[in-house]
Parts: sequence; structure tokens; C-alpha cells
Amino acid sequence: MKNKGCLSAIIIGLVLIAIVFFMFLWGKSGYNNFVTKEQNANTKWSNIETVYQKRANLIPNLERTVKSYSKFEQETLTKVVEARSKATSINIDPTNMTEQDLAKFQAAQGELSGALSRLMAVVESYPNLKADQQYINFQREYTAIENSIRTETVYYNAAAQDYNTSIKTFPNNILANFTNFKEKPYFKAAAGAEKAPEVFSE
Repeated sequence: MKNKGCLSAIIIGLVLIAIVFFMFLWGKSGYNNFVTKEQNANTKWSNIETVYQKRANLIPNLERTVKSYSKFEQETLTKVVEARSKATSINIDPTNMTEQDLAKFQAAQGELSGALSRLMAVVESYPNLKADQQYINFQREYTAIENSIRTETVYYNAAAQDYNTSIKTFPNNILANFTNFKEKPYFKAAAGAEKAPEVFSE
């Protein structure tokens, strides 16, 4: 009987060791998977910040070009400069980003988009400015950057969805909660965003 008891204890011990070892392997694999997916989402977020910064960097040249036309409405240009300042002042930590953070970022960038759109509409009344080579160069770069912004936000949302799905599905959600991996917010389309803005006329 003693031998049977020892054998049972050994078997139970081996089973427990196997379970602990399996849990370790699962935990390690799951954790590393979360890290990889989170880093991918963070990289995509950095790409978004980069293209928005490129757009902001265009504005000083636009300001100089527009200012050279003395009769141009100064108030319209001032609103663009102010919106740029506000948009570039918002910094977000992608490792700890909340929906409120992203909404604030999007709102500021939306204000800049709106201010730029209004400026472009006003420029239509200034044929000489509209034909200025510096302004034409700005148009070309601006259009390319706006396309990049749309593309990068789609890439970010896809990476965030992949990461969020990974940490929310069972049993990964147990490990994610235990290791403090948090869901990432999505970029949400602004009202009317399904229609590309007609910023420039031919």
C-alpha cells in the first residue's frame, strides 16, 4: 500500500509539474504575442504622428506664400496658424492612450483641416495666388499628405484591432488582465469623411 501511495504522489507531482510547465509556456507565448502586436500598433501610431507633423510643417511655407499677397484676408490665415499651434501641442503616449486622448487629438487635427479648407476656398478668389508656383507646390504636397493620413489611420486601426482581439479573447484576456495590457482606441471617421474633401479646383 505504501508503494501505491508513493506512486500516486509521484504521479500527482509530475502532473502538477507538467501543468505548471504548460502554464509557463502558454503565459510566455501569450505575453510575447501581446508585446509584438502592441509594438506593431504603436509603430502604426508613430506613422500617423509623422504624417500629421509633415502636414504641420507645410504651413510655415504656406503662410509666407499667402502673406506675399497683401490683400489676402489675414484672419483666415491667422486661424490656420492658430489651429496648427493647437494641433502640434497635443502629444499622446501610444502605450497608455485612451479614447479621450485620441478624441482630443482628432478634434485638434480636424480643426486644422477645417481651417485649411476655408483658406483654400478663399484662395479661389485670388487667381495670382492660386497660380503661384509655391502655392502649387503646397497643393501637391498637401494632397499627398492627406492621402497618407487616410492610409496610415487605416493601418493603425487594423493593428489596434489585431492587438485588441488578441487581448480580449479567452483565455488570453485572463493573461492580459493579469499583465496589465489595455485595449487601444480606434481612429474614428469624422462626419462626412466618407466623401473626400474637394480642397482644390482644377
